[in-house]
Amino acid sequence: MFVTSALFGIGFVLLIKGADYLVSGASSLAARLGVSALVIGLTIVAFGTSAPELIVNILASLNGNTDIAIGNILGSNIVNILIILGVSAILCPLTVGRGTVWKEIPFALLAVVVLGFLSLDIIIDGTVSSVITRSEGLVLISFFVIFLYYIFGLARADAQASEESVLPEEKLSYGRAILFIILGLVGLVVGGKWIVDGAIMFATMLGVSEALIGLTVVAIGTSLPELATSVTAALKKESDIAVGNVIGSNIFNIFWILGLSATLAPLSFSSALIFDLGVTFGVTLFLFIALFVGRRYTIERWQGALFVVLYVFYVAYLIWRG
Repeated sequence: MFVTSALFGIGFVLLIKGADYLVSGASSLAARLGVSALVIGLTIVAFGTSAPELIVNILASLNGNTDIAIGNILGSNIVNILIILGVSAILCPLTVGRGTVWKEIPFALLAVVVLGFLSLDIIIDGTVSSVITRSEGLVLISFFVIFLYYIFGLARADAQASEESVLPEEKLSYGRAILFIILGLVGLVVGGKWIVDGAIMFATMLGVSEALIGLTVVAIGTSLPELATSVTAALKKESDIAVGNVIGSNIFNIFWILGLSATLAPLSFSSALIFDLGVTFGVTLFLFIALFVGRRYTIERWQGALFVVLYVFYVAYLIWRG
């Protein structure tokens, strides 16, 4: 018990410090490269903070724990929107760029729709069970490649538009920015892993199902890097990193992590997870709609609070469902 508590404490310290280093390094690198903070948030930051989900899913897939693998991704995407954006907006309203509203968020919505088409064999084809096969995993990865191509084009456009921009004096040098990013990612991954390990141990002792563990304990645990990073970014007025981190992570989670997991080993999609897939679609759509309510293209404090309340109701339902 003492060792587990110690790991929890050290893990949280690593998360907080890692997030601070990652945001500082990422924003400096964006300025040095002449690209927007949004591009860095959608790529380097999103990739790095999604590392825990990647590690957990690869291990879960190879061990045959498919409910944990799929539940982790669906749960993480729900947590990312309702908790991470919700808490970040409560601390500081998040202004979302027009491109994010009309391009990146719809792309995240498309990811959920594509996953639904590939996984709902029981409903679409009338089969006895639903499985995300290796070939379907490759389809998801193909969509991920398209997303990377879009980000590459976005970065190139940013670079051309900012050729004459003046570099802020307080930004870190290339070397220090990259070092901060590496140290931040290491802190986030190690800290997240230690917290998740302890959380799974406690959850297993309580005798709850794998799907419930994946959707709650593992999903929240592996989303801690995103939470720490987005909250830190929001407090530093880096809204593009805060939002880009979440949207990028959600796209990465489905197209890259779930695609890679299915490629390594086919994933059985249990009927219980169909509801959670619907919730994932619903909260992503809700995020899009929320940006047109109140102040346009802004997630206000009251909306952030609403996001958090919705997540509390969702978790209560999961516990009731067992």
